[in-house]
Amino acid sequence: MFSKKLKPVFVENTNLIRIGPKRDGGYVLDKRIINKIDHIITCGLSDDWEFEKKFYNMNDKVKILAYDHTVDTNFWIRRFFNDLIGLFLLKKLRIWKIIKILQYIDYRNFFSKKNQHLKLMISDKNISNQQITIKKILSKRKNVLLKVDIEGAEYKILKDILSNFKKINCLIIEFHSVRENLDKIYNFVDKIKNLKLIHIHGNNINKLDSSGYPYALELTFVNSKKIKYKNKKNLKKYPIANIDYPSVKRNEDINLIFN
Repeated sequence: MFSKKLKPVFVENTNLIRIGPKRDGGYVLDKRIINKIDHIITCGLSDDWEFEKKFYNMNDKVKILAYDHTVDTNFWIRRFFNDLIGLFLLKKLRIWKIIKILQYIDYRNFFSKKNQHLKLMISDKNISNQQITIKKILSKRKNVLLKVDIEGAEYKILKDILSNFKKINCLIIEFHSVRENLDKIYNFVDKIKNLKLIHIHGNNINKLDSSGYPYALELTFVNSKKIKYKNKKNLKKYPIANIDYPSVKRNEDINLIFN
């Protein structure tokens, strides 16, 4: 059971939109914020930029900067051979497998000119050509959508997010190892000014732990200076039908309970 601190403010379902796939990598936000975004800063890319592509289709004025030091030449070579082996092991030829093998072409096409992928680690320290901080990234930017999925390293950059909240119109952040870091999550939600929690979803890639907590939580915040929210009691249950979907289909979606 979670503290009511993690219960989102009330938002009409008609204002909620899922962007990206109906699986891991898709996120829910308030559609009214889409045209108030000038920059998307993606922290953690891997091999999935469907969210960024869908968002760009809705607001082609946005500039996208993705940071992930793990996505390099070796990453794509390993990915290509693994996908090729997987294709040959299938008895039936499937279109989605062929598309997956050709994903590098889509990567090269999307991250060119206006949109960029930078091979830098998101960190709490700046090290030339290796690591970069949120503070430095946001130093000359505003009206930002900040998307964070960096497999546990998010806790190192919360201080930077808090000190730069005025530049962020929307924050999508995935918290990992939830039970061990619950106090840090609550503290962050308490301190984040003007950014209202509008959505929460439990990532079901792993089963619930022995205490009943999911391994990861996906949270969406919106700047209340940009979108006003009514002070209305939220009686919704999470996940929300036809908006939320399991991160992985093989496991049931996670029902979140608040005290």
